[in-house]
Amino acid sequence: MASWVSFLLFLFCQSISQAQEVISSIPIIEFTTETPINNVVQDPQTGRIYLGAVNTIFQLGPSLRLEARAETGPKEDARTCTPPASACQDTKLLPNHNKLLLVHPSNGSLIVCGSRYRGICSLLNLTNVEQQLYYSDSKGERTYVASIEDNVNVVGVMSNYSKDGQTFSVFLVGKGYGSLDSTKLISTRILEDFRDWVVFESIIEASTVQTTPFVPRYLHDFRHAFKEDGFVYFLFSRTLDGTDNKNLTYVSRLCEDDHHYYSHTELQLNCGPNNRYNKVQAAYVASPGKELARFMTESDDDDSDSALCMYSLNSINERLVDIISACYSDSGKISGYPAVDIPYSYKNDEFCTSKIAVGVSFCGADFLPSPLASKPRFALKADAVLTKLGLLTAVAIAVENDHTIAFLGNNQGEVFKVDFLLYLKPLFEGRISLGAMTEKNVPVQTCLQKKDCQSCAKLTDPYCGWCVLEGRCTRRSECRRAEEKNGWLWSPRQQCVKIVSFYPPSLSCKKTQKVQRCFSFHSFCSLSHFVSCISFFLSHIAVHNPTYMHITQTCTDLVINFVLMLSQGGKCPQFENPDPVLIPVGYKTRISFEGINLDLYQVKQHEQTEFKACLENVSTLLNMTLYNCSMGREDCSLCKNSDPKYRCVWCAKQKACVYEKLCNTQGLEDPSDIECPDPQITDIIPRFGPMLGGISITIRGSNLGIHKEDIKSIMVVGEPCIHQEEKYSVSTSVVCEIGPVHIKNTHWGQVEVEVKGGKRGTSSMFFTYRDPIPEEVKPARGPKAGGTLITISGRFLDTGSRDDVQVTIGGVDCTVLQYLCVTQVCLCSYMLCVLVFIHMFVCFSGGRNIVVTGSGFDLIQTAVMKVHGDKSTAIEVSVFLIYQHLLIGLSLALLIAFAFPLQGRGFSKAMTAKEAQAFVGDVPCQVNTLQDDKLFLDPPSTQPRARSRRQRRDTRPELPFCVYAQIKFGKGEWVVGSVQYEKKKNDLSFYIIIPAVIVPMLLIITISFYCYRRKSQQAEREYEKVKHQLENLEESVRDRCKKEFTDLMIEMEDHTNDLSEGRIPFLDYKNYTDRVFFLPSKDGANDVMITGKLDIPEARRVTVTQALNQFSNLLNSKTFLINFIRTLERSHDFNARAKVYFASLLTVALHGKLEYYTDIMRTLLLELMEEYVHSKNPKLMLRRSETVVERMLCNWMSICLYQFLKDSAGEPLYKLFRAIKHQIEKGPVDARVKKAKYTLNDTGLLGDDVEYSVLTLQVLVQGEGPDVTPVKVLNCDTISQVKEKIIEQVYKNLPYSLRPKVDSVTLEWRPGSTGQILSDLDLTSQKEGRWKRINTLAHYNVRDNATLVLSRVGHTQQNYDQNQENHEERNALLEDDKVFHLVRPTDELDEIKSKRGSIKDKSMTKAITEIYLTRLLSVKGTLQQFVDDFFRSVLCSGAVVPPAVKYFFDFLDEQAMKHQVDEETIHIWKTNSLPLRFWVNILKNPHFIFDVHVSEVVDASLSVIAQTFMDACTKSEHKLSRDSPSNKLLYAKEISTYKKMVDDYYKGIRQMVPVSDQDMNTHLAEVSRSHTDKLNTQVALHQLYQYASKYYDGIIASLDEDPAAQSKQLTLRLQQIAAALENKVTDL
Repeated sequence: MASWVSFLLFLFCQSISQAQEVISSIPIIEFTTETPINNVVQDPQTGRIYLGAVNTIFQLGPSLRLEARAETGPKEDARTCTPPASACQDTKLLPNHNKLLLVHPSNGSLIVCGSRYRGICSLLNLTNVEQQLYYSDSKGERTYVASIEDNVNVVGVMSNYSKDGQTFSVFLVGKGYGSLDSTKLISTRILEDFRDWVVFESIIEASTVQTTPFVPRYLHDFRHAFKEDGFVYFLFSRTLDGTDNKNLTYVSRLCEDDHHYYSHTELQLNCGPNNRYNKVQAAYVASPGKELARFMTESDDDDSDSALCMYSLNSINERLVDIISACYSDSGKISGYPAVDIPYSYKNDEFCTSKIAVGVSFCGADFLPSPLASKPRFALKADAVLTKLGLLTAVAIAVENDHTIAFLGNNQGEVFKVDFLLYLKPLFEGRISLGAMTEKNVPVQTCLQKKDCQSCAKLTDPYCGWCVLEGRCTRRSECRRAEEKNGWLWSPRQQCVKIVSFYPPSLSCKKTQKVQRCFSFHSFCSLSHFVSCISFFLSHIAVHNPTYMHITQTCTDLVINFVLMLSQGGKCPQFENPDPVLIPVGYKTRISFEGINLDLYQVKQHEQTEFKACLENVSTLLNMTLYNCSMGREDCSLCKNSDPKYRCVWCAKQKACVYEKLCNTQGLEDPSDIECPDPQITDIIPRFGPMLGGISITIRGSNLGIHKEDIKSIMVVGEPCIHQEEKYSVSTSVVCEIGPVHIKNTHWGQVEVEVKGGKRGTSSMFFTYRDPIPEEVKPARGPKAGGTLITISGRFLDTGSRDDVQVTIGGVDCTVLQYLCVTQVCLCSYMLCVLVFIHMFVCFSGGRNIVVTGSGFDLIQTAVMKVHGDKSTAIEVSVFLIYQHLLIGLSLALLIAFAFPLQGRGFSKAMTAKEAQAFVGDVPCQVNTLQDDKLFLDPPSTQPRARSRRQRRDTRPELPFCVYAQIKFGKGEWVVGSVQYEKKKNDLSFYIIIPAVIVPMLLIITISFYCYRRKSQQAEREYEKVKHQLENLEESVRDRCKKEFTDLMIEMEDHTNDLSEGRIPFLDYKNYTDRVFFLPSKDGANDVMITGKLDIPEARRVTVTQALNQFSNLLNSKTFLINFIRTLERSHDFNARAKVYFASLLTVALHGKLEYYTDIMRTLLLELMEEYVHSKNPKLMLRRSETVVERMLCNWMSICLYQFLKDSAGEPLYKLFRAIKHQIEKGPVDARVKKAKYTLNDTGLLGDDVEYSVLTLQVLVQGEGPDVTPVKVLNCDTISQVKEKIIEQVYKNLPYSLRPKVDSVTLEWRPGSTGQILSDLDLTSQKEGRWKRINTLAHYNVRDNATLVLSRVGHTQQNYDQNQENHEERNALLEDDKVFHLVRPTDELDEIKSKRGSIKDKSMTKAITEIYLTRLLSVKGTLQQFVDDFFRSVLCSGAVVPPAVKYFFDFLDEQAMKHQVDEETIHIWKTNSLPLRFWVNILKNPHFIFDVHVSEVVDASLSVIAQTFMDACTKSEHKLSRDSPSNKLLYAKEISTYKKMVDDYYKGIRQMVPVSDQDMNTHLAEVSRSHTDKLNTQVALHQLYQYASKYYDGIIASLDEDPAAQSKQLTLRLQQIAAALENKVTDL
């Protein structure tokens, strides 16, 4: 049956509650959380429910009982924080909203993604969510999955991904756009580390749908994701084209094995009339009931806020195939109408130009346009099958008794149940408090509340019907005999069955010795019903009413004992010998028994009293067994294994074990011969096993055979499992030993059991092969004797069961004490007992420390030691573990005796010399020697004081100068005797010798120090003198620089104000790329790529355009493009200039897919690296544009850094340019030799000391009003220079390209009533020999504050003839090359000097060197701040670094590590790729980014700064000498600082968070979207084809040799394009 998809759509957000209260007696199980619930998922294998709430993950059992919870927040985070959070500032506690919750059954984990830390995910254990299996916040942006925005929805679906013969578990994620998120819409995330991939990394990169910027204006809102039949589907809403905020619903589909998302296609879904319900809210995929199809299109026309629409997956797939086929086969049209759109694209031209056949399972290709979407005209439409007031927010579909039932939830916590068979009438409408913080287990039916058939039928609920034989309202599955006719009643017409009579109405007793009575028993589910039924029948046995009935129930049978209390009289009735003894439940059985004295008790009214009187103490026990075949025999195998005496058979129709005569087979077959159904597997214990197998697993289920021989085979994940017959349990349990699985095979799968008869059962749950991974053992060392408690931690340690785990350490078994999923605790088999025998003596007083020295004592976890004395009494002592020693405190002692003097016995036994303490008086003495009977010590040199007061009071005359000697050991102390001291005479000679030697020595030292100090002061005075001279020189230069800098800052104040107003004349993107790519070409500004003009006849324009589009598609094939480039580079006539031009054309042609362009560049760069590393000098790579890829890299950098130039580096660069220009124009500039007085370039320095003065001119612009503009000029400026300065000042708010040119204006001076046209050369020009000087303002004697009129040519007041005459005159004069401005050529000047021999000229020539060095230094000091600002803006990694720089530098680092390249080479690579290829180019050519004019004089100074920048980026040290160029000497002091800036810049970039491929591609795609439509793409394609035409034969040959090109028919496609573009008639 086809699957259908139901979508819940809404139009308005208002919700009006019309629900009724549910009957309060409905049993509802609920679980309440402290925070709102975001997501709910269920494990299909275990039934566990997982709630993703704010800050918490809950694990509930099927009955909503809390099993575990994991706290996920709040967390210290910030919105702009890049994990880890410890590196962020301004963090605060923020709640963690659960964004995604997915069950990953193959490895028993739960995928949890939250809103904190940029949406990083984690893996939790499915059996215990408190245990985190994986989490990492240090992998960078490539692992950011979810969104930090609370209102951005995230959906996901599990899938598989195959690469290099291996299959990985992945999940696909659909995510809307957040302001701080990446713009990836769909991503595929891996769930294990593989090569360079890490867990949660997005592994699909080069894809248009992946990298196209889905900017906020499309408002993507994902609601559901699922997969079906090899396709993955996403349900979302978005705007149509970003221009209208109205949301439309789309379903997108892509192939599950499409590794590039080429097959991504979107289909618009319309719901209701005119797409009234346009925004999807929820979705559900289900297989509907049989009765659904006939009511699918019926709808209710009531105006409502929400609607339910249903779509067939077949219809969706058919429409998607139509859209794909239309684009790839029929020019994008269906029935003549445009049907295909490319969303999120800038393209307006035709893109569906291919002509290939596609099938149902076609998954796109790299050379075909993607993604595709349907036009609104071809949206899939469906009627609203249900409309509802309020905002419906959830939908689920169930099938009950062939009825399709929808459960709908709204935003008020109400649930509605709708049966589509009953004309969409809601069967259940009730308020159930399903709040955002409550999870409830709500029954889908309330059948048991109805006590009679009529009330049950009135429910009209497909879940509820009347079970006739049981007399209750139940579900069909709960009624045991529902399959019988009229056994379970359900009718929309509310019909019931009534009992109108009983037959026979009573039972009688015949007058015989043996009386037979008939009983009719029916099987009931409830024991209470059964008791009442028995009571009813017994009340009709003749005239005897039972007075007592006892019922006992065993596990398989019911035994009923009838106890009749009778009197002892011989004539009282008695009963015995019932037949039969076994009575099956539910079958009408005749029971006969023998009776005594029954004939005496006829049914007579007057004898009843006599009968009652004899019912006293005599009892007759009748034992009969009432049994139920189904009890304890739930499946066929258990039924057939029952005792034959019960005559139980398996009835296939009833699917139950019943008495044989209760199974109605309609005579088709004997019930005893019916074969059992296929086995069913309900559980696998354990569910994880080692890769090598060898453990036993228990398979539980039903119908698993009757005998152990019935098990024919067991397969676990496709591998055989050896059946262990001795552990077999009939039908319910099979035990087998698994075998090994090959590492290349699938490691998880189902379990299959085959029983006798070829029947097979397959498990719904999975068994997984995996090896436990121990990661840590604590402690790491232990004694060989064992006894150490060891904890083993790791992953997957719950593989197998506890009995399967065996831990050995060096071959010694270790007993497992605890068995957890990640930790095992085991105890080694032996206890450590070390006996240490030490024979030693101590004092009775004790206190001696005994040190037991050995090794391995640190391995002991608990140490207990005892010491035995002479009488073998053991005393436990305190033990301290100190590394490899045991320090033991004892309180035992042996005898030590001392005698006076220092003699005794047992010294060496009781102590050592180090332990003994000796005192003479109160001074301790060192014990030198300790013998058994003697002790030697060193007494103090002077007499000490007595140690105790008693000794001080000892004033015996025989001891005038004596103190007592004492020995202390442990806690004992002994006075040994006294020591006598004698007075010594003083030796005065010692006090005479010392001064005689020391005094002369001090005198000599003092004299030497004085002499040294005198010399030092003299040298210091000379140093200070030189230093003062240098400071004066430096001060003079500083003052001059300060003055120049102050003037410069004042002059640039207005200009800075202009900058603050955003007046920097940035070029737009097209002009920027045109100048960077094509201005250096041989045609310059006239290049066809800049003009954009193609000479194509109008008749062929359409054909050529279509062919160029096909050629564009061909270039998008990586196979073709790589062959194309390689073929050109192998050609000898493809020179360096052609390579540069070709690369620039390719950049423009592929600008629409810059991520693809980057992929091509990366591939070619890898080949280039291999070539340089293995066959050339690696340091030379990227130095020059010798290959196409090197120029591609330069263009790529130019594209990626354009926005950085505008936002950051452009302003300091423009200020630097303006400062140089202003500083140069402040002094004289020779218009002829292009030299200036103020410059940084020594070769462009004006050598002569030219006299000049500053003039302020009042300029009036003809035809632009009476206002005058003051302009500062020099009186030595030529007229053209004056015009330039005037134009720049007057038109300062216009970019250079919009200003009038010098040749288009005239300058008129009106000193009086008449005016005079000023020009560079005229008849009044001065001559000096053969040389003619260009006219200046001084030549015309123009004074300060003079008024000049600037007018366009043709607007001057002079007549046309005069203008024509002056123009011809000027041209004639300029033809003479003997013209100079300020300085004549050096050869002429030297000739004059040699003839005259002027001393003044010679002295001037000699002084030139000092003069220009001072000028260079002055200009350098003035511009230093601007140079530093520019360098800091470019080389500051602390600011915003363009992502392209970080991305490419990481690429270089990665390849350098791979090829083991040294740090110096890496530095050179980075320098060659960024500073030398981009920044030097921009620095030397500001007109590439600004709309300005760069004169030769300004260019010369910029070249010096550019050279300084290049020197700063090199690792080699520059040794300066007297012969070094002045340019290098000028910035020699700053070079070291700049070098450090470069090093810090490179280091800072390396430490930044990596830029993932996805994010880089997103950035590139945004550039493509924003600018591609402005470029001359068609012209670039046409020019590229010229190369393809020129090298046509070589390209064809290369494609024919490439199998990949052959499979894609690239040769044929190129031939078709050539035929169309060159208008050839071919055999194609």
